[in-house]
Amino acid sequence: MNLFKLSILNLKTKVLQTFLTVLILSLSIGLLLGVKQLNKVFENQLQQSLNGIDMVVGAKGSPLQLVLSAVLHIDNPTGNISYKEAKKIAENRFVGSAIPISIGDNYKGYKLVGTVPEYIELQKATLAQGRLFSKSFEVVIGSAVAKSLNLTIGDTFSSAHGLIENAIEEHSENPLKVVGILAPTQNVIDRLIVLDLESIWHMHEHHEGSAEIHEHENDEVTALLVKFKNKMGLLQLPRVINENTNFQAALPKYELDKLFQFTAIATQAISWIALAILLVSGISIFISLYRMVLERSKELALIRTYGGSRTMLILLVFTEGLLIGILSFGVGILIASIGLQAVFTAVEETYKQQIYLLNYAQDLLELGLFTFALIVFATAIAIIPIFKMDISKILSNEK
Repeated sequence: MNLFKLSILNLKTKVLQTFLTVLILSLSIGLLLGVKQLNKVFENQLQQSLNGIDMVVGAKGSPLQLVLSAVLHIDNPTGNISYKEAKKIAENRFVGSAIPISIGDNYKGYKLVGTVPEYIELQKATLAQGRLFSKSFEVVIGSAVAKSLNLTIGDTFSSAHGLIENAIEEHSENPLKVVGILAPTQNVIDRLIVLDLESIWHMHEHHEGSAEIHEHENDEVTALLVKFKNKMGLLQLPRVINENTNFQAALPKYELDKLFQFTAIATQAISWIALAILLVSGISIFISLYRMVLERSKELALIRTYGGSRTMLILLVFTEGLLIGILSFGVGILIASIGLQAVFTAVEETYKQQIYLLNYAQDLLELGLFTFALIVFATAIAIIPIFKMDISKILSNEK
């Protein structure tokens, strides 16, 4: 007797009930898997983008906004600070390295970042083509920029003022030339256009005259990305800056940890809802299997009469539950994949950031084992009537 074929026939006779059971179970599996993966991907993406930056110095305002704008480039800056004064902080004995950045322009939604060549190294990026910028108005672009805008070495373009795509004011008098393209890093730099500080300052000069390079003593930068020499810097320097200067010192790891704690509440709530739906799905599977045992008691009794063992009947019920579980698990993975892809596409369109799935084999294994255990439990309860089955009474239709 082929238990697999018989189980499929049983499922076909109750299509609507099977469909609803699979739908509920697959939705809960898809939601659980999607939420876990989404949380891991975003946390990994944000943590990876920190690149060991211990402190960000910028204008007074929200410390989280300063971190999001200067490190992750997903918010507007809190303002600008004096480059001359910022260099004094960079010379502090606790500072190992301090990289200035200046932002405020974009090209078709991709941000321009004025900085120094060390910024490329900070982002752990390497050149795929070309070279680093060596003079004003030369740019190095991230892999996502090159791919999305179809830019190649030697191409020129004019940036727009502000961080909003399709801004009206353009810097057409200072066209930028692509001299380098970075290899993909799955990091924030993939979606940035990097050039030197001089270029940013020249593009925002409002006085007449040539754009020759000078000291720029009165120029400003958006932020300073700092790495400490030791832990003493972490303990002392942020407090000194916040209390004794017009600047703000924010600690990226601390600010992002607070952000994760806030978002964790939402993800946990969604996970609990999905888990509740999963348990309801288990009840639905139990009801489906239990009804099958009761409604088909005569057929099961005939199987016993023709030599089928009680174990065979138990395996028949279990096979039916297992088929529902396997089908639901497959559909759940499909739902999670489609949902995640939709979220990633939305993020890419909004923030110009490409996001990739992490290896979620462990999540699949854990969720698969949990689903299997749920089916085993539902089957164990549903087969109770089999042990109480009185074959002679059933076949003689005795009550």
